[in-house]
Amino acid sequence: MEYVNPLGEEKISKLLVKFSVPAIVGMMVNALYNIVDRIFIGNSSDLGSYGLAGITIAFPIMIILLAIGILFGVGGATLFSIRLGEKQQERAENVMGNAFVLLIIAGFIFMLLGQIFLKPILSLFGASEAVLPYSMEYMRVIFFGAIFQVVSMGMNNFIRADGNPKIAMMTMFLGAGINTLLDPLFIYVFKMGMAGAALATILAQAISATWVVTYFIGKRSRNKLRLKHMKLKFDIVTKITSLGLPGFSMQLANSLLNMILNKSLLIYGGDIAVSGMGVINSIQTMLLMPITGLNQGVQPIISFNYGARKYNRVKAAIKLAIMVATGIVLCGYIITRLFPEQMIAMFNQETDLLEFGSYALIHWFLCLPVIGFQIISANFFQAIGRPKSSMFLILSRQIILLIPALIIFPKFWGINGLLHAAPFADFFSALLTGAWFYNGIKSLEKSRFEDRSNASDTVI
Repeated sequence: MEYVNPLGEEKISKLLVKFSVPAIVGMMVNALYNIVDRIFIGNSSDLGSYGLAGITIAFPIMIILLAIGILFGVGGATLFSIRLGEKQQERAENVMGNAFVLLIIAGFIFMLLGQIFLKPILSLFGASEAVLPYSMEYMRVIFFGAIFQVVSMGMNNFIRADGNPKIAMMTMFLGAGINTLLDPLFIYVFKMGMAGAALATILAQAISATWVVTYFIGKRSRNKLRLKHMKLKFDIVTKITSLGLPGFSMQLANSLLNMILNKSLLIYGGDIAVSGMGVINSIQTMLLMPITGLNQGVQPIISFNYGARKYNRVKAAIKLAIMVATGIVLCGYIITRLFPEQMIAMFNQETDLLEFGSYALIHWFLCLPVIGFQIISANFFQAIGRPKSSMFLILSRQIILLIPALIIFPKFWGINGLLHAAPFADFFSALLTGAWFYNGIKSLEKSRFEDRSNASDTVI
C-alpha cells in the first residue's frame, strides 16, 4: 500500500496542533534561562535594579552565543538531513562530527576573547560605572561556560534531525529545570550574587551538553558521533557555514539592536531605564515565543502543500496560523493593559523601577496586536521558497525601522521618543508585510488558476 503523507491530507487544524505545540513548549522552555535569572536577581535584596541592569547589558552578548549555536548547529543539522535524505549515512555523520568540532572551537575562542576583553566589551554594550561590576561578575562566569552553551544549543538540532524531537525537547527541559532549581540556591542560600546566577546557568548548560553528547555516543541515536569524523574538511565547513548564515545574521542583528537600545536607554533614562527595559524584554520574550513556535509548526505544512500544488490547503494553513498568532498577541496585549505594574513586580518591586517599567510597558507594546501577523506572514515566504522576501520582511522591523527610530526619535522626544520607536516599527513593518503578503496570496491564486487550465488542456 502506498504511503500517504498526512501533511497533504490530514485536517489543517489537527496538523497545526500536532506540529506547533512541541515547538511552542520547546521555545518557551529555552526562553526560561534568561527570564529565570532576571526574576531571581531582580528580587534579591543585594542585587535589585542594578543586578537587573547588569544582566540586561549582558543579554546582547548571550544572543551572540545563540547566533554561534545557530550558525554551526542549524547549518550543520540542515546539511546532515540532506545527506541522510540522500541515504549517505557516513557523509551525514561526517557533517555532524565537523559541526561538533566547529562548535567547540567557536565556544573556546568566544570564551578567550570574553575573558581578555571583558571590561571594554561590557562598556561597549552600554554598562555604566555603577552597573559595570554587576555585569562583569555575571559575564566572567558565563564566558567560562561558552563551550557548554554552544554545544548544548548547536548539537540539540542534530537530535531533532536524527528523528527524536521529543528528546530534543527534553534537553531544553533538563537545562531550564536545573537552572531554575540552582538559581535560588546559589543567589539566596549561598549568597553568591550575580556569579551565582551565572554559575547556575552554565552548570545547567554543562549538564545539557553532556546529555546531548551522551545521546550521540549511546544506543538511542541512529547516527553516531565518532572521532574519525571530527577532522575538519573545508568543503563541509563552508557548506555548514553557508546554510547557517541566515539565522546567524538575524541573531547578530538582534544583538546589535539590543546594544543600541541599552546605550540609548542609559543616555536618556539612566540605569533604571536599562533595568526596566530588561524586564520588558523578558515579558516580550514570554509573549512572542509562542508565535515563533507556531511559525515552526506551520512551516512544514505550508511547504509540503505548496510543493504538492495544494494551494487551498496552503491558504487555509496560513490563515489559521495568522488567526492563532493574532489571538495570542491580543491576549498578551490585554494583560499588559490591565496588569502592567503586576507584570513588572514579578521581577522587581522598587518604586522607581515599578513606575518606569509599567509606563514603558504600556507604550512599548502599543502596537503589539499586529506583531503576530507580521511574524507569521513574513515567514510564509520562507515556507514557499522565497527566502529573500522573507529575510527582508523579517529584518524590516529590527534593522530598517527600529534601529533608526531608536537613534532619531530620542533626539526630538527624549525617553518618550525611544519608547515609541517600537510601536512605530511594529506598525509600519506590518503594513509593509501586509502589502507583500497580499501579492503573495494573489500569486497563489494565479498558480491555482494556471494548474486548472493546464489540467483542462490535458483532458482536451
